[in-house]
Amino acid sequence: MSDARTLGKQSLLDTLAPLLDALQSADPGDTDLTGRLTHRFPLDGPELTAVRTQVEKGLSEGWLTPREAGGVRFGRVAKPATPGSLGFSIDAVDMNGPGPGHTHPNGEIDLCFALEGDPRFDGNPPGWTAYGAGSWHVPTVTGGRMVILYFLPEGAIRFEAKPTG
Repeated sequence: MSDARTLGKQSLLDTLAPLLDALQSADPGDTDLTGRLTHRFPLDGPELTAVRTQVEKGLSEGWLTPREAGGVRFGRVAKPATPGSLGFSIDAVDMNGPGPGHTHPNGEIDLCFALEGDPRFDGNPPGWTAYGAGSWHVPTVTGGRMVILYFLPEGAIRFEAKPTG
């Protein structure tokens, strides 16, 4: 991995530290979670402004989402065992349509930033979105383009068709 990519990812991970501290004790299935996260970390607050700056730098430098499949650009910021990730895998996705369907065995917490237009992620405005353990969805951005940071407890995710039954 190039030094610029390594330094960029580490800088972003360092900037995410206060968020990860809060997410570590969060239950992704808690229906009040996104409201509490929005109150504690608003999009225009200092923490998320700093995160957005790092994310935009990563996009412009090409290290944040270096891979592409099906029109979706993506990349991994940290694995669950990465020091400082507090047991989360952290992935970034730059999208403006649907992505691949998947199940969240331990839940998923997302931080979404608008890049173009008036985008919605699964119908939700920019900001925080969460899915409980065992949930499934086809992540979809409509109305524009977003970059999304996915926080997966223990990195647990299964890319699959919607389970039946």
